[in-house]
Amino acid sequence: MPQNNKVNNTYSEKDIQVLEGLEPVRKRPGMFIGSTDSRGFHHLLTEILDNSVDEALAGEAREIWVNMHQDGSVTVRDNGRGIPVGKHKSGVSALELIMTKLHAGGKFSQGAYKVSGGLHGVGASVVNALSERLSVEVHREKFAWKQEYKMGVPQGPVKKIGEARDTGTITTFLPDKTMFGEQSWNPKIIEDSIRNRAYLIGGLAFHLAYEETHITKTFYFEGGIKSLVAHTNKDKKTSCDVIFIEKESENVSVQVALQYNDGLSETVESFVNVVKTVDGGTHLTGFRMGLTRSIVDYSRKIGVAKEIVDSLSGEDTREGLTAAIFVKIPTDIIQFESQTKAKLNNPEVQGFVAQAVKEGLDTYFEEHPAEARRILEKITLAARARLAARAAKDAVLRKGALEGSTLPGKLADCQERDPAQSELFIVEGDSAGGSAKQGRDRKYQAVLPLGGKILNTERAHLDKIVKFDELKDLIIALGAGIGETVNPEKIRYHRIIIMTDADVDGQHIATLLLTFFFRHLPQVLAGGYLYLATPPLYRIQFGKKVHYAYDDEDRVRVLAENGNVKAIISRYKGLGEMNPEQLRETTMDPANRILKQINIEDAAQADHVFSMLMGEEVAPRKKFIQSHAKLATLDI
Repeated sequence: MPQNNKVNNTYSEKDIQVLEGLEPVRKRPGMFIGSTDSRGFHHLLTEILDNSVDEALAGEAREIWVNMHQDGSVTVRDNGRGIPVGKHKSGVSALELIMTKLHAGGKFSQGAYKVSGGLHGVGASVVNALSERLSVEVHREKFAWKQEYKMGVPQGPVKKIGEARDTGTITTFLPDKTMFGEQSWNPKIIEDSIRNRAYLIGGLAFHLAYEETHITKTFYFEGGIKSLVAHTNKDKKTSCDVIFIEKESENVSVQVALQYNDGLSETVESFVNVVKTVDGGTHLTGFRMGLTRSIVDYSRKIGVAKEIVDSLSGEDTREGLTAAIFVKIPTDIIQFESQTKAKLNNPEVQGFVAQAVKEGLDTYFEEHPAEARRILEKITLAARARLAARAAKDAVLRKGALEGSTLPGKLADCQERDPAQSELFIVEGDSAGGSAKQGRDRKYQAVLPLGGKILNTERAHLDKIVKFDELKDLIIALGAGIGETVNPEKIRYHRIIIMTDADVDGQHIATLLLTFFFRHLPQVLAGGYLYLATPPLYRIQFGKKVHYAYDDEDRVRVLAENGNVKAIISRYKGLGEMNPEQLRETTMDPANRILKQINIEDAAQADHVFSMLMGEEVAPRKKFIQSHAKLATLDI
């Protein structure tokens, strides 16, 4: 029966509401910062930080200080011009207007800022509205001024508090827990955000300090986005030096840095006025168009086989590519998709960037023929592998297999056909597979046992992957296809659970599977469908009572909670040692199990880690193991 959502029988002028001031922000925060989860929470700092960065873009600030306080508040200080404090024509201080009114600021025209990250005049006021408390101290024109707020409401007028020490703005804010809960600042997210901005603006120094740990860090680079690309590729074999392209017109300027490595994946980051555009936009589309056109033209020029040139795709030209695109656009013409500035919409930028990249690469290829040929060899190899993979899929997977009409014999499928209600457990070995098949709930839980060592797919092309029996079975079971044929809507399970032994071998197999999903089926991670199961390490019995411990710390806790009662402790070597009832109770039953969802917050960092741990270069992997050895647990 459909629910009756009717709340009253009248709808009149009394039901019309007008939200004043900053009320819309507190009522619908997601409209202004995207969400109230970790991404939105950290976006608060980004908004305040970018106000200081805009002063650097205007040539007025050379240093920015960020202090993370123990109580969760943050202070951002710059040595720019300082926010104006004089009375605005509206009747209040310009500072108060900027901090308490939406769409108030100095970035609507090119008078104060030609280029800036902010453009809607809502950043500082939104942070103010979503902060339990916020204060702004301004140093300009020989005096210091201050105003304090609570949830966006001024706690008094702007006051002169003494003589100015320098010039600049100091903003301190504490996010409102009623909006964001008990979230805390993630140092990695903060440092990556600051590092990106330091790469983009040569000569600008960022000083980051953690009050609780007394750790301070400085970020300062002069090489711009060339340094960013070189840093990303630091542990990889590269085909050439970093290629740098720059072009400027009256309204748009673009910088592009790119370099090919021996990997298979693409790592491209795009920025507009120092704002990282996580969803790309017209500048990224223009870059890809210019790249593909230049490579296709050069391939024809040097006589690459016609069937290969004609088959070249954008995906081929970006295999093993690391690149950064940095576009500057005046504030009065820039168009973002939303206030969170995740995607650039200016249509004229696409053609401008495409032309700049095409011209720049054409010149580079002519002046560096040896490097150009190495790049072309890699790209044509990618094209041949893609064509071979297509043929292999037709021959090995059989017609229609990827659409699910022929499922692998090892798969014990579930009865449920709704992907949102279905789970797939990927287990190692027939023994564990047998226990899992008996312990599962057939209605919605499927089991696929994989035998032997999984192929390391870090540098494997698709033709090799689809011929590897264990991965072939997995691809067919998932039903979404692989490579060019991937269709996320056809994924047959929305909980794909890697369930391996809780030992070193099990963790190795889990890592190999994670590598496969990250490199070749990233749509599974993007959809939030991938999980790691957490099987227990110990079974602890006190008389007739049985407890399970998931690590040594958990074992100590269970023993301590039961005092001096005699305990019988069994350590599981693998899932195969557990009977079906135990496996279900501890690892498969939603009421008791512990699942870890796999998400990728930072694709570039994840790419670096997978390349280091699963690639051919030994030195960086050895360094990583040595530096983290103190965290390792021997499984003897």
